[in-house]
Amino acid sequence: MLLSSDLWVGALIRRAEIGGANAVVVRKGDARAGTVIIKAYDTSTRTARLYSEAFGAEGERLWIQPVTSDLESELDAYIQRQIGYDADLWVVEIEDRQGRHFLTETVQGERNGP
Repeated sequence: MLLSSDLWVGALIRRAEIGGANAVVVRKGDARAGTVIIKAYDTSTRTARLYSEAFGAEGERLWIQPVTSDLESELDAYIQRQIGYDADLWVVEIEDRQGRHFLTETVQGERNGP
């Protein structure tokens, strides 16, 4: 059984804070079942990556990178489009010197990163 979105987001923020990063909820979605998008900003290179929640064949939570760009403006445009499709969407931004996302689940399509 999967955790509710609000509990899962709280745990992600706590992991990031323990790891020395700043993490904030930019947009609150549905507490029980809202989909989550994470923007991981690398403060050392001033680039960002986006991670979007998905579910595998067995119902497990996994993550994909829906946009290949690391330009923050393109990532923000994608997020705004997704908000237009899904009013229950959560958006979490993490700022970290190493650009870590602090996800413990599988990340598909990850490029040279944490």
